[in-house]
Amino acid sequence: MTDQRQEMKVHAGKAASTGQCAVSERAMSWSIRDGVIELALHRAPCNELGSLSLEDLEKFATALQIMEAEAHALIIYSELKTGFCAGADLRELYQRSQAMEKAEAARGVRDFLERIHRVLNLIDATPLTTIAAVHGVTFGGGFELALACDLIVADKMARFCFPELRLGLIPGFGGIPRLKRDLGNAVVRDLLLTGRSINANKAQGRG
Repeated sequence: MTDQRQEMKVHAGKAASTGQCAVSERAMSWSIRDGVIELALHRAPCNELGSLSLEDLEKFATALQIMEAEAHALIIYSELKTGFCAGADLRELYQRSQAMEKAEAARGVRDFLERIHRVLNLIDATPLTTIAAVHGVTFGGGFELALACDLIVADKMARFCFPELRLGLIPGFGGIPRLKRDLGNAVVRDLLLTGRSINANKAQGRG
């Protein structure tokens, strides 16, 4: 992993020096052109965040730290018609945990959460202007990814929700404090206590 990250840094450094870059991974791709970094999600069916997506996000985070010196903005969007991101791949997490002892499964979940927190914290802290351009399904961890950005630009058909609440789970990617930071307490309580979704028009009206 260390060698891979070093290789990514070298590649990103060379790309940044030319002002252009294009990298395609299995779950997403990114490019930089004219000072704008674009991160395109393209893992079917709806960009679920599992081990594959997390690995690619970590590669992007490594590249971002180099590219941001030559950029002024970051745009995150989905290439899929189904939506921006359906959130964590709960099926994968469940299947993997079932094959482990409880203690090992708990460590695996903790490691997954810590790794994705590092990526989202880096996006949140970057000096670039960050924009999530969302449409369709923007649920759970996908909503939390969007909340890590400075601005959310939503298609009129975009829907926002924390569906994991209906499974007895809480949003685990750091989205709750970011949501509270950006919206009023009443909106946060409504989303977190009911698990209901809101559309783009309602989200805009509430801040």
